[in-house]
Amino acid sequence: MNKLRLSTRSVLLTCAIGLPALSGVAPAAAQAPKAIQQADFIVAVVNSEPITNNEVQTMRLRLAREAAARGGERPSDEELNRLALDQLINEKAQLQLARENGIKVEDDAVDQAEMNVASSNQITRDELRKRVGQEGLSASQFREQLRTQLTLTKVREREVESRVKVSEQEIDQFLLEKSSGPRAAGEAEINLAMILIAVPENSSESQLKALEQRAQDVAARARRGEAFADLAKSFSEAFDKGAKGGEMGLRGTDRYPELFVQATEKLRPNEITGPIRSGAGFHILKLLERREPPPAGLTVTQTRARHILLRASPSMNRDQAMAKLSDVRKQILAGRISFARAAQDISQDGSASQGGDLGWAAPGMFVPEFEEVMNRLGPGQLSEPLVSRFGVHIIEVMERRNMALSEREQREMARGALREKKLEETYTRWVDETRGRAYVEMREPPLLNTAPAR
Repeated sequence: MNKLRLSTRSVLLTCAIGLPALSGVAPAAAQAPKAIQQADFIVAVVNSEPITNNEVQTMRLRLAREAAARGGERPSDEELNRLALDQLINEKAQLQLARENGIKVEDDAVDQAEMNVASSNQITRDELRKRVGQEGLSASQFREQLRTQLTLTKVREREVESRVKVSEQEIDQFLLEKSSGPRAAGEAEINLAMILIAVPENSSESQLKALEQRAQDVAARARRGEAFADLAKSFSEAFDKGAKGGEMGLRGTDRYPELFVQATEKLRPNEITGPIRSGAGFHILKLLERREPPPAGLTVTQTRARHILLRASPSMNRDQAMAKLSDVRKQILAGRISFARAAQDISQDGSASQGGDLGWAAPGMFVPEFEEVMNRLGPGQLSEPLVSRFGVHIIEVMERRNMALSEREQREMARGALREKKLEETYTRWVDETRGRAYVEMREPPLLNTAPAR
């Protein structure tokens, strides 16, 4: 099995960890307000640990950037201050819990997170630090934010994931609900019985009313419990004179008149509808049987990709590996070398002999930082160099396909979907519990329209 593949889902932060938007020039709405900086002061205390106005303003700018990056409307300064303070109180309480449990993040993990942010924004680490500086953060402050986010992730994983269990009964119910949803291509099959009270051409108004009344009388007798087959034999004027008790046979709905399908679509077996009018006369219909097509098989989009991997070593650090793969990428795009040949020549992965081909892979088979980039590529597209826990890669998506899942795969997919849903619910409760255990004292309200003091 390729070393990129994981049997369980893992979490790694990328550029989406909520730090400054770095995919280009920061939008105007996200720039620091041009106002006179005020002296810092305490706005709240969480278990004797202060939250300052400066921290609130920094968080407020971060939240404004995130809103701008999503393309949403920028919240008011008052709302941003409220959200920022609320976020800081939650984070302080969670970080204190992390310290109590001895959770630490080593420098190597911060290094990798920093490289992930740079590669996700298609820039070098030096360029990242320069851009962060333009945002008003020093390199050490930025790394401290990374460390904080990594610490929060670790404590959340430890405290929340162990609480989430998915039972086999829940999986059964999930699949049952899925099977009652959209159906596979093809028509349902129905078996109808019919009694026809024919209306001759050029019937007078009085004749028409008399025939309609006869149809209503027959329908009423059928609803009262008289045998439909007997009534069909006695009254039906269909071509077979009701010889089969009016039964028309099990067939696809596309082989029945649309009028009949619409009239019976909400009936349960043995229920009766009518009389309904057609060009032939008045029809009384009984649904004898309905067979739905088999439920649509759950499918998954598989991706066939190839990659080139360079690992950091004493002779080549990650920045150098990124620079080398960036050059290789340019050569491939220019047609000076094929992807397969480049992979065979320099890739440090077991797939090198196959030209970097990783074969067909379902979602979740690769580590998140690799899969995230791969999923954004279309067939034939080549990624910029990216960093994963295994090293530096470039990826090319070769093709995609939709494949039906086996029963075992369907159950695993259901388990994963249920677990994700439970994780979100459990995480929300845990945040509230953690905050509820903390002593929070509100002091002075944060100021509006101020830049954080540096």
